[in-house]
Amino acid sequence: MSPETIARWQFGITTVYHYFFVPVTIALSLLVAVMQTKWYRTGDERFLRLTKFYGKLFLINFAMGVVTGIVQEFQFGMNWSEYSRFVGDIFGAPLALEALLAFFLESTFLGLWIFGWDKLPKKLHLLAIWLVAFGTMLSAVFILAANSFMQNPVGATYNPVTNRAEMTDFMALLTNPVFLATFPHTLAAAYMTASGFVLAVAGWHLARLNKANRTELEDNDVSAFRWAAKFGAWVLIISGLATVLTGDFQGKVMYQVQPMKMAAAEALYETAGGNGESAPFSLLTIGSLDGSRPVFELHVPFVLGILAKGDPYAEIPGINNLRDEYTSRLDAGEFNLPVDAEPNELQAAYAQTLRTVGVDNFVPNIPVSYWTFRIMMTLGFIAMGIGAVTLWLLRKDRLPKPGAVLNLALLAVVLGPLFANSAGWIFTEMGRQPWIVAGVLPTASAVSPGVGAGSVFATMVLYTVIYGILAVVEVGLMIKYVKLGLPAEVPPVELKGEDDVLSFAY
Repeated sequence: MSPETIARWQFGITTVYHYFFVPVTIALSLLVAVMQTKWYRTGDERFLRLTKFYGKLFLINFAMGVVTGIVQEFQFGMNWSEYSRFVGDIFGAPLALEALLAFFLESTFLGLWIFGWDKLPKKLHLLAIWLVAFGTMLSAVFILAANSFMQNPVGATYNPVTNRAEMTDFMALLTNPVFLATFPHTLAAAYMTASGFVLAVAGWHLARLNKANRTELEDNDVSAFRWAAKFGAWVLIISGLATVLTGDFQGKVMYQVQPMKMAAAEALYETAGGNGESAPFSLLTIGSLDGSRPVFELHVPFVLGILAKGDPYAEIPGINNLRDEYTSRLDAGEFNLPVDAEPNELQAAYAQTLRTVGVDNFVPNIPVSYWTFRIMMTLGFIAMGIGAVTLWLLRKDRLPKPGAVLNLALLAVVLGPLFANSAGWIFTEMGRQPWIVAGVLPTASAVSPGVGAGSVFATMVLYTVIYGILAVVEVGLMIKYVKLGLPAEVPPVELKGEDDVLSFAY
């Protein structure tokens, strides 16, 4: 395999693994803040115990996210130096702000929250966890702004003297239509993941406590976990609906800036719709081995036009038609990805130079694009269904009964949104190919020229082994502290003097 292929595998493996922790970190911080707010306002010890219980699980996940995320930045310099050289001034700005503003904000106040239980006034301690939650979302702002530039490179132009892209408008990065669609969709999907986790843990404990002769302490646990399970179910359903609505908006933006990605997501080989005919949504398409034509198709009429343009009779260009269009544009030195939108400034400025690069394939991996899009949606709807069933099962003080079906459902409500997030990002990145910066820089042109395949392969194996070990540690810690259940409440410690020893809050 070429260095480019191995570098892509390495970045894909480390990124997908890292993103297992990101949505839980983003959303669980705010869910814990809500629990602590309930305790602050009501004085009910159930919410204090829930805060400390889920707070500990949040901390484990946060630590693993930090450890696995450090590798990402290094890869830009090690394996993708040409990418860093070409767009470093633009891509580096939001990444720098993410570290200087968001990460330091969340890490600083997370430290105050961990060690400040008996040291800070209740109101200030509560403020700390809310600032942590704000910091995690602010971090998502800058990371997604950087990624959205790769999907739709705005606020920049090309300087042929330096052979680099240069920023012309930083605010354009934060008003990028792709970012405005991706940010709420990513947040909603993150809340699906974290709420599914809260629901699953609470549901497992409720099933365990579903017995006639409970102690008073176990009755208190039942009351607390019942609230957590319902809370998780409601957040899951609401965030799921938000994910659907924002996903619809994101699909329309995706069609505007990357019509080939939309066509690949539907395995739409030939232009469909227009002239009073509907563009169908594919329920199942089986393509030929070379990916050039469909062999079997099962469609639903009207849906694709609504997803792409809000018009059931809209004309949606197919893969083959777009490939021919892009080839002719490249030959003419007027390359631009949008079909029926204004030309992108950076794409237009770089078009003449792009002719010399030799791009000869504008089609992404169709099976990966097609199936990850459907896996994402299917797993999300399954999780929402489990959330609705949970509310039904817990009505009138009922408790779930332990068994294989319940265990499978609880596992699905955790892993479903988690894997749906991963499938969504795989679709987003793989559907953009062959571009690392859409319509400008091909992925093949972005790798480090001095790094051989052997070096990249060795580091890929090393990272995979280390991440595998970390996965065992993460799962082991999570299972251990989930099984321990709610902590017994301990009265606040009163410091009597300067020589008193400060103890870790957990």
